[in-house]
Amino acid sequence: MEYQNQKHTDTLAALQELIEIVAKLRSPDGGCPWDLAQTPETLTPYVIEEAYEVVDAIKSGDKNAIAEELGDLLLQVVLQAQIASESGQFSLKEITQGISQKLIRRHPHVFGDVSVTSVDEVRQNWEQIKAAEKGEASPEAQKLSAKLGRYGRTLPPITAAMKISQKAAAIGFEWENIQGVWDKFHEELGEFQQALAEETPERQQAELGDLLFAVIQLARWHNLDPSVGLQGTNQRFVQRLEKMEAVVDRPLSDYSLDELEKLWQQAKAQLAQDSLGENHLSYND
Repeated sequence: MEYQNQKHTDTLAALQELIEIVAKLRSPDGGCPWDLAQTPETLTPYVIEEAYEVVDAIKSGDKNAIAEELGDLLLQVVLQAQIASESGQFSLKEITQGISQKLIRRHPHVFGDVSVTSVDEVRQNWEQIKAAEKGEASPEAQKLSAKLGRYGRTLPPITAAMKISQKAAAIGFEWENIQGVWDKFHEELGEFQQALAEETPERQQAELGDLLFAVIQLARWHNLDPSVGLQGTNQRFVQRLEKMEAVVDRPLSDYSLDELEKLWQQAKAQLAQDSLGENHLSYND
């Protein structure tokens, strides 16, 4: 018990040090100009970026990388709290108290007298309590458009598009067959091409969104995950560039487009061969 108490004391001391460092960075008297220039809005991209880097570190299994990226994400929380406290909105105290109270409310089987027998019951209780807290039990909040609107506001765009289309399909707002989905894709592709040739940037952006939404419907109909697919494409693109850079003696920018295309095809073929080799070894292990 004494060891645990000391760990808690050390943790609180480390957190307090971080709070004081961030306060110093934001101080008009000797603080950092960059930190002083930040607002909650300008920091939003960093919140998203750091969250994704935490996920990437977890996937890598590197404990040092995980700890570092969680620290970067924690910095964003403390920064947001510091900025808010400077204008009297809230502080890290309100943030921590709020999440503690929420956890107690949403775990009545731990902190109350509710009994559960499965993970599904825990999830159902959580969602019911959450809906009551947020006023989502009202008739207006129960409308499909209200639910889908929340997905659009709170989820990454590709994930939101998939969830929105799944929920719409569940109530019967769906194509009769896959051909209808392909027809929609080709329709949106044509409208996007027309917008690029004749319309304003705003219309082009809108038509691009419609085209991407149509692609996501194709993925849904074929039980594919567009986020996973795009992530794989990103990884393969980088891997091919790595192969290209491994066989050249100067920066890629010094090569012509024809030379780059040749290097690209060589890298693509090499990676395909490497993949076949790995699969062969795995099969024979």
